[in-house]
Amino acid sequence: MSKVENRTVADDEADIRLDRWFKRHFPHITHGALEKLLRTGQVRVDGGRVKGNQRLTPGQEVRIPPLPEPGEVAPPKVINAEDRAFARSMVLYEDDTLIALNKPPGLPVQGGSKVVRHLDGMLDAFGTGEKRPRLVHRLDKDTSGVIIVAKGASNAARLAALFKGRDLEKTYWAIALGVMIPRAGEITGYMKKSEGSQGDRELMVAARHGEEGAQFAITRYATADEAARRASWVVLRPETGRTHQLRVHLAAAGHAIQGDGKYMCDVPPLGGVSQKLHLHARKLVIPRDGQKPLVLEAPMPKHMADTFEALGFDAGMSMRAVEAELA
Repeated sequence: MSKVENRTVADDEADIRLDRWFKRHFPHITHGALEKLLRTGQVRVDGGRVKGNQRLTPGQEVRIPPLPEPGEVAPPKVINAEDRAFARSMVLYEDDTLIALNKPPGLPVQGGSKVVRHLDGMLDAFGTGEKRPRLVHRLDKDTSGVIIVAKGASNAARLAALFKGRDLEKTYWAIALGVMIPRAGEITGYMKKSEGSQGDRELMVAARHGEEGAQFAITRYATADEAARRASWVVLRPETGRTHQLRVHLAAAGHAIQGDGKYMCDVPPLGGVSQKLHLHARKLVIPRDGQKPLVLEAPMPKHMADTFEALGFDAGMSMRAVEAELA
């Protein structure tokens, strides 16, 4: 067993989640073991109790309790051939700094209670140790589309900072119930995590300015098409990145996303089509120094493509007019 120590968060680890930081420094400690250490207060940040999802800032001190040495714990599971091939099949783009993947709906980004198969667990398909790519943002389990992982700590820090700011452009496609009025506009408000939230069951609720845990969120939207006033193809551009932001905002506007069983509205869901969540991270535009921005696009999953066809939406239509409304 090791001894108690304090480690300082480095500059290139800004805004990383504590559980990811811990996995980076102590890869032989399982997620479950870390959660137990957090629950019992053995892992602390600047002397205080914390949760695994807390974001770290450079200079903070992380208390590390006595831990078993790598040889004293069972070796981590090796990614199987099926998951390795599956991870490779998701690749949309790769260069020296990042890998862009098209995450399918239903695949969690990270592990947790009773979650054993997830995207983070498949990243060994692209390298191990320091060569293992790192998550810099996340998508909900049931949201599909573009997600990127970074190669190396410096690229991870740079990309995480871009996601935290507003220089990186994110575009989502959704099928909303009913017709948005006005057809284009902006949804804003404060939200916070419900006190009953736990793991993948976390729920966001409306909040007031100044309320503990309240975070301001802003989403711009434009309607690309509609089907007999029963449903709309809505293009969304979040200016902030709050948990479940797009789902909360559309439901609050009275036009929840088709297939969303968590955030609903008075408009009944569509029948005769898939009841999976119809929310897709369609495009990322990443600024690059001295180069043109990197544009990454992901094709829709089958259930959304089938619903588009059923409703008569043309996914190949020019988006210039719609994007002009979002500019």
